[in-house]
Amino acid sequence: MFRAAILFAFLTGIFLAIGFFVAGTAGMTLAFILAMGMNLFSYWFSDKIVLAMYRAKEITKQQNPKIHKIVEKVAKEADIPKPKVYMIDTEVPNAFATGRNKNHASVAVTKGIMKTLNESELEGVLGHEISHVKNRDILTSSIAATLGGAIAYIAQMAWFGMMAQDRRNNSAVLLPMLILAPVAATLVQLAISRGREYVADHDGAIITKNPLGLASALEKIEESVKENPMKGNAASSHLFIVNPFKADTFVSLFSTHPSTEKRVARLKELAKSM
Repeated sequence: MFRAAILFAFLTGIFLAIGFFVAGTAGMTLAFILAMGMNLFSYWFSDKIVLAMYRAKEITKQQNPKIHKIVEKVAKEADIPKPKVYMIDTEVPNAFATGRNKNHASVAVTKGIMKTLNESELEGVLGHEISHVKNRDILTSSIAATLGGAIAYIAQMAWFGMMAQDRRNNSAVLLPMLILAPVAATLVQLAISRGREYVADHDGAIITKNPLGLASALEKIEESVKENPMKGNAASSHLFIVNPFKADTFVSLFSTHPSTEKRVARLKELAKSM
């Protein structure tokens, strides 16, 4: 909860700065009201927003007994309540976890991951995601996705507004703010997410007792994403086990994940020690 509070404070500050540079004190006041509303809304509904963003649909045990069996097994080993299970209708293999806490958690998998991975690899992926639930990463990650996406959207709208009104006199002040706001949001996600991926890899491998299953899954997902990246909101890339979006030089500077090569190397070392 402490990390979530820091995130709320930092992103609220970005909202206030955008409001001030766009419309002075009045803009900052409006931005503060908007930020408080966004913070409250994000705390209670960020998981639903993220799931809706990818049109994820909850699936029952009758619809897909295989995935439910694995989730139930891994959750039991992690000693947490079984999360709800959602399916995303895309052939790109990936997965993420979201929710407020372990009692209100969901795991989302894509149709592609069910086809690409074998049961051992799928168990490794779900071990990673359920570790995020157990380690209380999911609230912070969900809020970062919601508020980071909102900041990027507001900055884009302000940019279009500035261009439409041809406000050349203010462009020198506005332009840096409009560029830096989404970058700042990305940096917050980076600070929260990168180290936690290593922890979730390690803890997930311990839970499933199979580091090599997760290592193999990461390699397969990485290769598939390179060939067929997902379309979506890049502000949510940190949620997924592997960044599902197309990589370029700029994006790699602000990568929300450690390199898959480094993650696999650590998992192989862990397998040797086990």
